[in-house]
Amino acid sequence: MARSTHPRITIGVRVPPCRPLPEIAAFAGTVEDAGFDALYVPDSQTLWRDSYLSLHAAAGTTERLTLATAVSNVVTRHPSVIAGLVRTLDEVAPGRIALGLGVGHSSVEPIGLRPSTRAQLRAGVDAIRRLLAGEDVAYGEAVARLRDPRPSGVPVHLAATGPRNLRLAGEIGDGAILLSGVADAPLRSAISRVREGAVAAGRAATDPQITVSAHALVTDDLERDARIIKPILASIAQRGGASALATAGIEVSVPTTITGVVPDLVHAEDWQHAVDICSQWISDADAAAFAQAFCLFGTAEQIVDRIAAVADLGVTSIFLQHVGSWDLPTELVASVGRDVIPRLGQLRTGKATT
Repeated sequence: MARSTHPRITIGVRVPPCRPLPEIAAFAGTVEDAGFDALYVPDSQTLWRDSYLSLHAAAGTTERLTLATAVSNVVTRHPSVIAGLVRTLDEVAPGRIALGLGVGHSSVEPIGLRPSTRAQLRAGVDAIRRLLAGEDVAYGEAVARLRDPRPSGVPVHLAATGPRNLRLAGEIGDGAILLSGVADAPLRSAISRVREGAVAAGRAATDPQITVSAHALVTDDLERDARIIKPILASIAQRGGASALATAGIEVSVPTTITGVVPDLVHAEDWQHAVDICSQWISDADAAAFAQAFCLFGTAEQIVDRIAAVADLGVTSIFLQHVGSWDLPTELVASVGRDVIPRLGQLRTGKATT
């Protein structure tokens, strides 16, 4: 039986620049061929290769993919530097560049700096936009103007978790990148905060695009495969996410400092070792509950159903992440391209998916 038609939701994938740039460029072509709409590259200079150079390499092997940072920051990257970078990228991939900005945890903390404040982020976004428009921007006693500006601009999407940064994303962002996963209650709350910010700024509540970041795995045995998500769950618990986890009945207590994982839980070089360490505090049942509630783990049909459900809430894009930082998401791109994206296409046209 055919399903009803459904609004289009774009599908992107996070590609850590963990391999030489020629490999990143070739893989970007694979992502496009698999049917994805966007490719997101994280900006963490001590972990990986440069994100903007990686996007430039990807631009040369793709024709339609949106190419985005996910995310950059205004601490290690001065706003004038970011404006110059995205202006240059938009010349080689016109209309395909998006700037994702956040407070910069994985960029700033390894070098002893502090994440940006909301005021710094707000000022940075304003400066970037004004520079791209060809306007003068004051920096103390200096005044700068971007030569060969890009008046059409580049969309700016703000990554956010807390309520104040979510409202800021709604207030000034072309979009918000939500890091809450796909769990219903936290996601509804996050979207509400973004829309509150938009309305407070005199915008329509639905003006900001909503991108949701979620770890994903196509599997027919969630309980077996969910163990790999334990370091992510532990990191969320460490960073004050207990209340969000509790909405799915997940109650875990994790030490604020966990030794033996390099460089950190989210970017562990030896992932299995990180899983083993986190198993001291996180059970297999906890991991399965987290994967089921917050992530896109499951069969292709189950994943499509979850994507359809978040689209109904107003989400315009899904940003898939594989579990890992030191390999390319080859298996995720292949399985999603083969089994998920075709089903999404059928869902949009109202055709049966079986």
